[in-house]
Order: sequence, then C-alpha cells, then structure tokens
Amino acid sequence: MEKRESTCKKPKRPLSCGQFLPRSLRRIDSAQPEVINRVTRRAYNMEITFLLNGETTRVSVSDPTVTLLDWLREDRGLTGTKEGCNEGDCGACTVMVADPQGARALNACILFLPQIDGKAVTTVEGLAAPDGTPHPAQNALVTHHGSQCGFCTPGFAVSMATTHANGATDHDDQLAGNLCRCTGYVPILRAAKSIENAPVPPHIKPLFGSEISRGEADSRGAEPPYAHPETIDALAEWYAAHPKGTLIAGATDVGLWVTKQHRSLGPVAFLNRCADLQEISINDSEIRIGAGVTLRDLRPVMARYHPAFAEMIRRYGSEQVRGAATIGGNIANGSPIGDSPPALIALGATLHLRHENTRRSLPLEDFFIEYGKQDRAPGEFVEAVSIPRQPDTLHVYKLSKRFDQDISAVCGAFNLVIENGRVASARIAFGGMAGTPKRASQVEAALTGQPWTEATVDAAIDAFARDFDPLSDMRASAQYRLKSAQNMLRRIMAEHLGHRTNVLEVRP
Repeated sequence: MEKRESTCKKPKRPLSCGQFLPRSLRRIDSAQPEVINRVTRRAYNMEITFLLNGETTRVSVSDPTVTLLDWLREDRGLTGTKEGCNEGDCGACTVMVADPQGARALNACILFLPQIDGKAVTTVEGLAAPDGTPHPAQNALVTHHGSQCGFCTPGFAVSMATTHANGATDHDDQLAGNLCRCTGYVPILRAAKSIENAPVPPHIKPLFGSEISRGEADSRGAEPPYAHPETIDALAEWYAAHPKGTLIAGATDVGLWVTKQHRSLGPVAFLNRCADLQEISINDSEIRIGAGVTLRDLRPVMARYHPAFAEMIRRYGSEQVRGAATIGGNIANGSPIGDSPPALIALGATLHLRHENTRRSLPLEDFFIEYGKQDRAPGEFVEAVSIPRQPDTLHVYKLSKRFDQDISAVCGAFNLVIENGRVASARIAFGGMAGTPKRASQVEAALTGQPWTEATVDAAIDAFARDFDPLSDMRASAQYRLKSAQNMLRRIMAEHLGHRTNVLEVRP
C-alpha cells in the first residue's frame, strides 16, 4: 500500500490558551496555573510517527497527556470520531489501532498520543477505500437501517470494521462497548453478521503488518516530556529516578485522571513498548503473566486453564477496554472493585514487584493493605503475577446492574477442592465487599474439612457476616451485597446438584 506522507500543520490563526488546551482542560478555572501551564511550559518536544488513515504522520508532542480524540478533532479536523462520555464507556470515539500483532478497537478519548507511536490509526474517515468505495461495514449499516440520529454510528462502523478484519463473529461481545440510544441493537447486529464472509478491503489489510519508524526526542539538552522504555530494565531505571512519576500502560484508568479529574500527572512513562512486560510463560508449576499483558490477551489463556476466570474477563469492560487494560494496572491501582484480584487471590496468586535491581514476591492478598494503600514502595512497580498450576475448581461470579461493561457491585471467586465428598480446601475472595479485595477466611474455615452438602453450605452462610461489613453506595446496599455473596456460595451447590443457574439461559 502506498504510504502518503503528511506533517502536522500549524493552525491558520493564533489560538487562545483555552483553544490550545485539550477540550478536557478548557473548563479548568484559571486559578489553577499548575495544571493549565503544563502544556505551555515545555521547552522541548518528542516526535512520534504513525499512519493516520494510510498517511505517514509526524507530530511533535510537548504534552504527553493530550488524547488522540482531542488531537483528531481539534488539530486534524477529523470530527467523525465523536466525544460522548470522554471516559471510555460509550464507544463513540472508537478508532482502529493496528500493528504487526493485529488490529484493536480502542477508545480515542482515553488514548494518549505517545501510545500510538509506530502504529497505524484508522478513523471512520479512513474506512472507505481511496477511490471512495465504502467499507462493507458502512454499506451494511445503511442496508440494514443501523442508524437513526447517527451520533454513535461512526464508532459502531469502526468497531465492526475491526471485528471484520480480525474475523471475529461474537458480535454481542465485540459491540458491547458501543452504546446506541435510538436505533436499537438488532439492525446493528444484523449488519455486523451480514459482512462476516465479505473480504477484508485491500487498503485495510496492509495496516496489520506496517512497520513504522518511531519518533525521536528533540529535547535540546532538557529531559524529554515523557519516557518510553523498551525493556523492564529501562523501566526500572527510569522509575527509580522518578519515584513520583506516573506509569501508563493502557490508560483505561489514568486516562480518566486527565479527562475527568483534570490532574497533572507529572513525569510519565508509557509501558506499551516493554515487550518483556507483555509475556505469558507457562510451565509445569505456574502460569506467569507479565504486568503489561492486556485482558484481551489474557482471556484465551485463562479459557484453557480456568474458564470461569475467562468468562469474567469477557464481562470486564468492553472490547475497547480489554484491548488496552493490563493485568498489572488492574492490580496496581488497588481498587476494591477491580475484577481480576478476587479470581487471582482464589487461585493462590503471587505478585512480583521490582525496584531498580531488587525484586520481591508476596501473596497477592497481602499487597492490599487498606483502601487506597498497597504494599508498594516509591519507585517500585508490578512486574508480573504468577498462578500455581492446579486442577480447575474455580467459580467466578460478577454481579452488576448491567450484564455488559459495568462495574461490579460484588465479584466473588471460589476455589473449592472437593475430595471424597468433603471440602479438602477452600480459597474464597471478593471484590466490592470491603475497602480492598479480601479473602473470606471465616467462610473458608467453615467449609474446610466438612461434607460437601447443602447443610454445610447453610452452616457456612453466617460466616460471611464475620468476614465482611460491606458499605452501601450507589451500586448496592450493604445488605444486598452480603446476601448476594451468600447466594453465590449457594449457587455453587446448585450447580453441583445439576440445576441451571446461568442468567443468560432462556427456558420455558
């Protein structure tokens, strides 16, 4: 494919300070100069290079936290990519990001410019062929009446085009991160299904294998505005020198610090180039998962070894979020409602931390001290998490108001080993029941060594109240959370007895 070169053009007229800032910062009061001036006080740039709709594009980046969405709309005039929620929930800002590893649909609103260095970005304006022939996804949306007001349609079209390029057919999952408030999903899903056998357009295929030279620093003797380490060793060296810096992997959480909280992040390091942080190694004793492994890449691995964990990952955010969010980020932010820690704790996972050349390991449950506090020193980062190899006895249940793309009210993980009709061992962990992800030690004790019967389950129910004193908030009341956690244990017994418990099953 011919690569047409362009450069980032200067605006035709002078911009005011408010115009120059990303849209997400324009509402900040001028009494906060430490935030506003973060854009203008830089005396140096770093250049990034990427393909934008087939054209080689070079951009000098002085502020590493300008989002791709803001840059597309305000600098390039590509307004087909919409700003809806500005937090990665609605999919109106979806773009296709491709590299030799394949294509992903990502949310441009929480994707920072340095994260696309060396990649190929396709917006809705780039879906059609150079001669104007619409992409099959665009034709299908017209044919099947998949658009009414049209605000969400560009995001749907890009998600469908990415799904089509990857040969995926699980359209309910692939499109769960794109919200439509007026068309209705049936015609959209019909459109997606109708193009399953259509060939991938010739101008889309080459993007997957594009090797694009990355940008270089133009620091003029000063420290660059951000770091982009290539290895774990380089990351360790930078973070030790900048212990108050911010590490950015997928930005599915950090992105909201900028777009919603209007925070200045200080020195930042982007981790997406650390290939050795994105490795999964499996041997006879453990499954070791690098902190930079995305939830999208983790899911098929867990499907082989612990299917219940993989099923929970299917409901972890959206395809756009899973394609960016990392296992290390989900652990390191210490959220009490992070969905991966309960399953990992129930599996007996070990967390591996690093500070410069010093490494240490600890049981994952010991990492979480209290709300907002983890056992991690300044300059220390999550390097990997490992799971002991074991027979699969894991049950994971995610309870939320929406089935797809919602934050858990309660997430429970039960690893019960039943031998000769008795509970030989029990590891049970919950998210959403305390200020941190937490084991249910009293429930475990009530089950271990007991016959695996309904009577044992009934006797263990009261132990939940000794383990947890949950809070009431907008997602659920304390009473609801406690009862739901108890019912998850009853659900395991019901499944053991052969009852149908899947809420998605339709039966007369």
